[in-house]
Amino acid sequence: MVLCALLLLGFTLVEVADVICRNLRAPWLNANEFAAGFFVWGVFLGMGVAVRRDQHFRLTAIAATLRGRRRTIVETFNRLIVLGVALSMMVFGYRNYLTGFGSFLMPSLTPIAVLYSAIPVAVEELINGWRRGFEGVGPAVIEPGQLPVA
Repeated sequence: MVLCALLLLGFTLVEVADVICRNLRAPWLNANEFAAGFFVWGVFLGMGVAVRRDQHFRLTAIAATLRGRRRTIVETFNRLIVLGVALSMMVFGYRNYLTGFGSFLMPSLTPIAVLYSAIPVAVEELINGWRRGFEGVGPAVIEPGQLPVA
């Protein structure tokens, strides 16, 4: 998670430096490339880590009020939604990655696939969560008076 924060901090610093350089009439031509890289990698890695730690926007508002079999069904449905999104990201992210070798970032002419490669890496975080268990998953039954963690 620290890496994600550092990447987003890098994005912010590059954007601030770009504005300062433009105001000094010495534009930084590669700033947009760096900013895009920091932003894309920070967001996708953050998404993968947040889902793995179960700290994302949850689909569990209804499940938190249920108990027993109904809760299990709703929780299973929620996990299937996350799985479907992850599989879609993997398939279409890989397709974008392959086509990204024909498009280039300007002015460095770096293949845009460098940005698209963040998608499969983020999905790897999700797969890691399913394999090793999600962190932060609370008890199956919420006791009376106990608030669910949002």
